[in-house]
Amino acid sequence: MATDVTVPTLGESITEATLGQWLKQPGDPVKADEPIASLETDKVAVEVPSPVAGTMGEHVVAEGDTVAVGAVIARVEAGAGVPAAQPSQTPVNPAGPGETPALRAEAAAPQAEDSNLTLSPAVRRIVLEKQLDPSKIKGTGKDGRLTKDDVLAAAEAAKAAPQAASVPAAAPKGERREERVRMTRLRKTVATRLKEAQNTAALLTTFNDVDMTAVMDARARYKDLFEKKHGIRLGFMGFFVKAACLAARDVPAVNAYIEGDEIVYHDYVDVSVAVSAPNGLVVPVIRDADQMSFAEVEKTIADFGKRAKAGTLTMEDMKGGTFTISNGGVFGSLLSTPIINPPQSAVLGMHRIEQRPVVLDGQIVARPMMYLALSYDHRLVDGREAVTFLVRMKEAIEDPTRLLIDL
Repeated sequence: MATDVTVPTLGESITEATLGQWLKQPGDPVKADEPIASLETDKVAVEVPSPVAGTMGEHVVAEGDTVAVGAVIARVEAGAGVPAAQPSQTPVNPAGPGETPALRAEAAAPQAEDSNLTLSPAVRRIVLEKQLDPSKIKGTGKDGRLTKDDVLAAAEAAKAAPQAASVPAAAPKGERREERVRMTRLRKTVATRLKEAQNTAALLTTFNDVDMTAVMDARARYKDLFEKKHGIRLGFMGFFVKAACLAARDVPAVNAYIEGDEIVYHDYVDVSVAVSAPNGLVVPVIRDADQMSFAEVEKTIADFGKRAKAGTLTMEDMKGGTFTISNGGVFGSLLSTPIINPPQSAVLGMHRIEQRPVVLDGQIVARPMMYLALSYDHRLVDGREAVTFLVRMKEAIEDPTRLLIDL
């Protein structure tokens, strides 16, 4: 007897998703609650578990199809004795837009080898970017599947190998290649929301710079004690989150948003922190950041980073947020004009730290400086308020004692 597998409830206001990858093929044995498919929503990837133990039956939809909540996507034949599907009955999925000729050539290989070539969207993207042959990489995931770490390790090994071995053969002279890869649902959603922000908000960016000497000295002095006591490293983000919370008290419009003809103010600060994930940028939320200690902030950010890499962030992690901080400095950015995350009214952009000449007490000295950029909705936040917010942050970062005495 076959049991239908349906799309589970994905979260508030989310009614559909994209079938990102089949984790089980027709004829494969499955256990109850074992993931059989991966769905891509607007924000995160969600695994679909099997409702019963048995044998994987037919795939009702193909990878890349859009499916609604509650829709049937597959069937599982209950009972361990159900025979596997015959080769002629097994649907053959066409090569996806991101697959390489090597993947297509291996499509007819036995299951033990093919499991290595069933790539998740994140792994497929890295394989393409690094120009690797997935058939030559040993998978450490379930059933020998390739994981992101497997591919990254192979890329590092290829980089360390002699240059001649790591450079793919040049294309024939005069040949020009193109490749079309379907946008993920997350990427399409990011594109839509960013364009919506530009079309709706009156965007403006104000800049300031900040001397990082005091924060760097504090980290150097206390990082070992901090890690020993709290089990987490003391980073820069904790200082900026706390400084932003302090500045938001003086400039509440930065922590508010427009809804219709009304302005919604908050007596709390939920900070959305931009985190890099395999499928793109995600913004999990540090809730009640203004009430947290440095250690709580750093632990929360570290946890978000680990779960973003593993693809286990949930809808609840991304829900809400009243203010966003994006740290482009970790990628080497010197200056940028970030775009707000609707319906929020402001986003703070952090950038790289570099030694620059500044004048102190009439002397030119080298100091570790960082540019800060505040992009905001000018319909709600005035220029004076934006400048005041950045000045408050500059004061708190250059004199971290202010963060401790709430000044």
